Amino acid sequence: MWIYEKTLEFPVTLCKKDLRMAKFIMTQLGGPNGELAAAVRYLQQRYTMPTGKTKGLLTDIGTEELAHVEIISSMLYQLTEDATPEEMKACGLGTNYAQFGHGLQPTDSNGVPFTAAYINVFGDAVTNLHEDMAAEQKALATYYQLINLTDDVDIKEVLRFLAEREIVHYQRFGEALMDVYSYNDCKKVF
Repeated sequence: MWIYEKTLEFPVTLCKKDLRMAKFIMTQLGGPNGELAAAVRYLQQRYTMPTGKTKGLLTDIGTEELAHVEIISSMLYQLTEDATPEEMKACGLGTNYAQFGHGLQPTDSNGVPFTAAYINVFGDAVTNLHEDMAAEQKALATYYQLINLTDDVDIKEVLRFLAEREIVHYQRFGEALMDVYSYNDCKKVF
């Protein structure tokens, strides 16, 4: 179904540890507007799409969102590499360390675990696509807010790439919505 290349979609080479920023970025791993929620949402919604084109689009974007989970995870591991328990505790990651050591679990920046409640899958393609467009806008806003929280150019570069992909996904979902409207209109008999 997929070809897996053992490289990240965008390179992540962060030069220094930054636990404070890692805590903030965690929201894009396991938060309500994060990459994991988007990936699962899109890969589940594809089954309700009425055309092969829209099913394919949701498969493509859902798969890309999994690649973004890899990017976010790489960032988190690089930002927390070799952190001491005292450093983890001081930046608010003590609970994560106590439970998982240096393994970073999918949570938001407050430590709230990822939940399936973040995934909205309706039986209506139009509703799903509107939800997807809103999800991309929320993720975009989150990336801009994360960019505002750091001066590190390496972190900003990766976050900007991810923000740009949110814009592309939003546009593609808009195109899919028009496709579904056209499909629904052609079924009507007057």
